[in-house]
Amino acid sequence: MSQLILTKTRLFEGTWEGVLSYEGGTGPEPSVEVTFLEKAVPGVSIKAANDEGKWALHIPIPPESLSDGTHTILIENASNGERLDKITFIAGEALADDLRAEIDLLRAELDMLKRAFRRHCVETM
Repeated sequence: MSQLILTKTRLFEGTWEGVLSYEGGTGPEPSVEVTFLEKAVPGVSIKAANDEGKWALHIPIPPESLSDGTHTILIENASNGERLDKITFIAGEALADDLRAEIDLLRAELDMLKRAFRRHCVETM
């Protein structure tokens, strides 16, 4: 059997959307398992797409996955357990600390470049 491929199309209004297809052709209607914290995510749907051999996958994002910290939703092929994709959310204090550290680093590098440029201008006058 051909390998199942999942391609993300968008995340819109709390629903992750993607397209399922088989590498190199068509196959039976796919079956996927979507889990968050080892529990099945309710409301997952797979529908035939307009293109032959493709299926539209819709995954409603569980509200409990949107909280402080890093959370991952796993999408797996139900027939063989192969991981097709993952959805990761980072929010709250964990994200704020990372962004502040990156901004501080960028400011320090910008200050260093400004000093070097000014010194260069003074030396070449």
